[in-house]
Amino acid sequence: MLRRDPAEHWDVVEIEAPADLLRYVVEKGSITVDGVSLTVAAVGPSSFTVSLIPTTLELTTLGRRVPGDAVNLEVDVLAKYVERLLPGGAR
Repeated sequence: MLRRDPAEHWDVVEIEAPADLLRYVVEKGSITVDGVSLTVAAVGPSSFTVSLIPTTLELTTLGRRVPGDAVNLEVDVLAKYVERLLPGGAR
């Protein structure tokens, strides 16, 4: 986790991701962070952001994460299937 900015109704969290995973991350798409499925708010060259609502902060480990903590990432499998079906896609 790179940064966490508390706001009035949610926390905005920026998470660094390796290029081989970030290629599957798209704005408004799904990503799983520490087992919690989230919607991607924005994607940058080496990171992405998500917004965490109070319920998510309270009921998951994400509420205790601080900048510098490592998190487990799982990208949306649909993107991997699409890539595989395209000419020259991963096999």
